[in-house]
Amino acid sequence: MRKLRVAVLMLRDFVPPDSIEGLSDKEIAPYKMEYDVTSGLEELGHDVRIVAVDEKLGDIREALRDHNPHVVFNLLEEFQGVGTYVPYVLGYLEMIKQPYTGCNPYGLMLTHNKAVAKKILRHHRIRGPEFAVFPRRRKVIKPSRLKFPMFVKSATEHGSIGIAQASVVYDEDKLRDRVAFVHDQLQTDALVEEYIDGREIYVGVIGNKQLRTFTPWELLFKNLPEGAPRVATSKVKWDQRYQKELGVDTRAAELSDDLARRIQHTCKRVYRVFEQSGYARLDLRITEDEKIYVLESNPNPQLEYGEDFAESAEACGVSYVELIQRILSLGLNYEAPWRE
Repeated sequence: MRKLRVAVLMLRDFVPPDSIEGLSDKEIAPYKMEYDVTSGLEELGHDVRIVAVDEKLGDIREALRDHNPHVVFNLLEEFQGVGTYVPYVLGYLEMIKQPYTGCNPYGLMLTHNKAVAKKILRHHRIRGPEFAVFPRRRKVIKPSRLKFPMFVKSATEHGSIGIAQASVVYDEDKLRDRVAFVHDQLQTDALVEEYIDGREIYVGVIGNKQLRTFTPWELLFKNLPEGAPRVATSKVKWDQRYQKELGVDTRAAELSDDLARRIQHTCKRVYRVFEQSGYARLDLRITEDEKIYVLESNPNPQLEYGEDFAESAEACGVSYVELIQRILSLGLNYEAPWRE
């Protein structure tokens, strides 16, 4: 394996220490992905340089000029505090002919706005929940096609930001209240979709043209109160104490051969519809009668060791460092426009 110069792009706030020895899980949590990826690259023998990003593209340019990397390992989830600016950073990397890992700017843009993504899926007749967008500063009027219960979330935020048990609403008063919460607290438009009761399944997809899916992974609640909706709230994702209280667990999903085949086909189809590259995680709901509903596609999902994406890869026989190397190789081989 060729030794590469790798620049790891991350926000300055998430630059990890040289060692995490003696630190608690809570202390490590904010930068665990950055630490794991950097450590994995070093274990592979690459020449690794961390590029701490603030708010200026010029800082990135200077750091890359100094290190002259073969490839940039992109771990940015926002730029200047805005998630939708990340595609522009990657567009800049393409303009200076710098290979990078993960999804291309086009695939990121299409999926970052959840309403746009759902319209594209609907155009391609890929099953998803009925939905509507409630823009800010507009009166909330429920479309007749939407049925309760409904799920209310931000149209653009990711990582379960703003999602709670109260996000599932059962009447028009609660609908208006929750839409107002999204408008006021998150300062985004609200996306409202019919709540699909069923199993929550995550599927990792990796590749540029030749695609591979990893073992479908299921979110489980061992201690969920009776009647409570199964929702991956912000607390479920990020609050370890709350996870233990609800008995949150994720593991390989037990699926029939036919359902597993249909899930694999659906996920590859969605990935190609959005023209994604690198890697992504698709979120699905599976009903009792085994209908597949696509909730969203998440390019550049969490890459830390022990997270769902890495765990599902390992279930397929792909170790963590092998996964990191595969992502690196895909970035090097991605056919960006400047290579055509």
